[in-house]
Amino acid sequence: MITAIVLITADVDRIPEVAQEIADLDGVTEVYSVAGDADLIAMVRVRAHEELADVIADRLNKVAGVTGTATHIAFRTYSRHDLETAFSLGLG
Repeated sequence: MITAIVLITADVDRIPEVAQEIADLDGVTEVYSVAGDADLIAMVRVRAHEELADVIADRLNKVAGVTGTATHIAFRTYSRHDLETAFSLGLG
């Protein structure tokens, strides 16, 4: 499974609609409305790298109201369990 974190800027007047349209796309598992440099953050999970272009470039970027994106591809996932183990070892 390949995970991409997509930071999205959107037209302010359309943020809720943009978020819902993106959430409805195949391959998008969550969309968060956030404060900061981005308006929304979408989690994209696909089986192959080639699918990222289908989801992000071909569909997500074309949602009306999306004005920009920055995509970050995850190399490794750390679960809550791994974090709890690190804290118990005194690493936190």
